[in-house]
Amino acid sequence: MARGGARLCILLLLPLLPLLLLPLPAAGGGCAAEGGPLEPFDALYASGVEAYYGGDFAGAARCLERALEPGPGAGGDLAFFGSVLRRADCVRRCEEPRLGAASRHRAAEEVRSDFQRRVPYSYLQRAYIQLNKLEEAANAAHTFFMANPEHMEIQQDLENYKTTSGKVSLIDQEARQHMEDYSAGVRHYDREEYQLAIEFLERALKGYYSEDEDCQVMCEGPQRFEEHEYLDYKAGLYEAIADHYMQVLACKHDCVRELATRSGRISPIENFLPLHYDYLQFAYYRVGDYVKALECAKSYLLFHPDDEDVLENAGYYEGLLEGTVDPATIKPRKEARTLLRRHKLESHLLRVAAAGLGYAYTEPNYWNRYGARQDEHSVPSSISSEPEDGPRLSLTKKPMPKPDRELKEGGPLLYSDVKFVYNSQQLNGTQRVLLDNVISEEQCRELHRVASGIMLAGDGYRGKTSPHTPNERFEGATVLKALKYGYEGRVPLKSARLFYDISEKARRIVQSYFLLNSTLYFSYTHLVCRTALSAPALHLTSLQPGTGRAVQI
Repeated sequence: MARGGARLCILLLLPLLPLLLLPLPAAGGGCAAEGGPLEPFDALYASGVEAYYGGDFAGAARCLERALEPGPGAGGDLAFFGSVLRRADCVRRCEEPRLGAASRHRAAEEVRSDFQRRVPYSYLQRAYIQLNKLEEAANAAHTFFMANPEHMEIQQDLENYKTTSGKVSLIDQEARQHMEDYSAGVRHYDREEYQLAIEFLERALKGYYSEDEDCQVMCEGPQRFEEHEYLDYKAGLYEAIADHYMQVLACKHDCVRELATRSGRISPIENFLPLHYDYLQFAYYRVGDYVKALECAKSYLLFHPDDEDVLENAGYYEGLLEGTVDPATIKPRKEARTLLRRHKLESHLLRVAAAGLGYAYTEPNYWNRYGARQDEHSVPSSISSEPEDGPRLSLTKKPMPKPDRELKEGGPLLYSDVKFVYNSQQLNGTQRVLLDNVISEEQCRELHRVASGIMLAGDGYRGKTSPHTPNERFEGATVLKALKYGYEGRVPLKSARLFYDISEKARRIVQSYFLLNSTLYFSYTHLVCRTALSAPALHLTSLQPGTGRAVQI
């Protein structure tokens, strides 16, 4: 079989899916005539061989010739890949002179994780103490604590600094400037200092869009194929490109959440970017700049086009401008339009990939409406101090935003057959849920069968066969072990894959049920058999990193 024909089948796989449903050619060299539906080369080859052994040499020649034909347009993708290679060469040549060798700025995943958690500041604090630089030590400890608010030792260190040096004002040396400006703008807004509020909120918006550009660029670095880490990954050219691009695209799409999340927090500030425009539309109204007020109101409505309060405000601003400026000429801000258009396109592509390429993807709600502007002196998104004969807007308050560290639950279970049983309160704890029908009876029997072939006594507990109590025998196996055994043929690969799929299903359900705005990762997934005095009990346990919580099926 010629190489050109093989590539033709790969390139034309998606557009020809409907044709694959056609009946196979009839026996005896029954390949279609020229100009008919395009047939796979393996089917043509089979028809040609069958025709040959049936004595139909003319039919055999016709089918075999067509099987060997290279596809039309061979090499048509060379121009595209040529531009890709030139782009890669350009990036590499720009990186090395400015940043040095690749190893100097492409750090290992563990190092990146340490910097994300601000671990260097923990060491820096201790070094400053040894140098008797208590003020620098206090700031380093504070910077680390902002990303690790549950670290009790650092918290105690901070109390000691305050007691010994009387230092109360501490500096977060990794604070995001756009968030600092946003917080300052809100404080001035609450004090009715509208001009100052405008200055800080406009600066916050400028910083936000600059940070968004940086976030987009950083996503174009090396990626991890999360769906394929469990095996010796092998993929064709276009599968590999799709895998990598989907990782990059998901990273870019998540920049909205990343830029709205404070250090050390799990969830982002709800409705973060639209809130800038909500505050600004009212602040500009208060200082008498009705053009800017309408511009910001229309920008906010890009994200929430059905917000009745802001719609009413926009109508009121248009009335104030009547006779001086045509309100139709005042458009939403270009950067807001551009970001939202890009965000919607990213979402569309991710959904297409999820449907067609087998990715697991659930679109988060990035613009929650209950993250609303709150005013003590004037109701959100409304004007309450107008003259008696002037128009008055809605006085309905928007719901108060929930604290971003509040534990939430009750989200969708994603699968129609999964049944809710008990929540955290009924189970006398927090972040607990009991569900039924997460896996079917047949899947449970299949896990029992695969368990018998991969279980190892004391697995996960350094070989201790009774790590919890002497009255039971403990056996276990990980997803990686199951898949390795599957590829070695020691257990059915389909059964090993089932173990992984069930773990992923549990992860997605937990992430959705607890309304997490960030991706949930399992650090450890274990198939466990604990044999007591009677029959063994089977559990699938997934531990959440950094906690003592577990999800059991």
